[in-house]
Amino acid sequence: MTIAVARRAAELHARCAPGAERAVVMTLGALHEGHAANIEAARKRLAPGGLVVVTVYVNPLQFGAGEDFERYPRTLDADVALAEAAGADLVFAPTDDEVYPAGEPQVRIAAGPVGDRLEGAFRPGHFDGVLTVVAKLLHLVRPHHAMFGEKDAQQLALIRRMVADLSFPVEITGVPTVREPDGLALSSRNRYLSAPERATALALHRALSAAARMPNATPEAARSAASAVLEAAALADPPLVLDYLALADPVGFTEVPDTHTGEAILAVAARVGATRLIDNVRLTLGAGA
Repeated sequence: MTIAVARRAAELHARCAPGAERAVVMTLGALHEGHAANIEAARKRLAPGGLVVVTVYVNPLQFGAGEDFERYPRTLDADVALAEAAGADLVFAPTDDEVYPAGEPQVRIAAGPVGDRLEGAFRPGHFDGVLTVVAKLLHLVRPHHAMFGEKDAQQLALIRRMVADLSFPVEITGVPTVREPDGLALSSRNRYLSAPERATALALHRALSAAARMPNATPEAARSAASAVLEAAALADPPLVLDYLALADPVGFTEVPDTHTGEAILAVAARVGATRLIDNVRLTLGAGA
């Protein structure tokens, strides 16, 4: 039997047992196995009787001018089926007027300095839009736990900071990136890639893997290993057009110095054709070999 789809928060709460522990997985829709992993992690996090809620909402505030808001896939029936198969109890697919009852909100969450770096520098206002809708959905769903994929590492760091700074009563859990058999990080935008574009896009994972295979590497060595792969992909047909390759502090997302040791996130964003993709890997940097 297909699980229920609620369009209004009141309907959602009416379907939840009073006092039941809740976990939420927030999505833009076009669900894939990466989302399924988040749903499965949510189910494991809950005690028996807990409820997993999957939200499906294409949030206009996080799409900039010229981005793919209009063509972003809307596949609610398929999303409900995948959510149910992965172990969700309810799908919350709110209408625009449920999320933003007064129209485009005049008051929004500001992402602060971290929101202006890396992804934020290439997509101004993006993280303000993300945090605003996450805050809204946390209020509407009222979960005890929220699961987010680690592929969006900067987004996850900002959500954690928002929850801490604004005292949201929810535990945020990161779920490891799920990859396709060829290594490409699962993304709803992968479906935009032609076969030749996909072949080029695999350079993102190869670049990160080249750095990850260097245990205790120096920052310079990690950057150089990844850069060599990306520079070769820039000469491919079609070419990979790099937005950034950054070796960043996992909290502040500033570039780490060459003397840095310990954890860092190697993050990459690039375009292949009309499709923009991101990926990252967490590294432990040391003295090198």
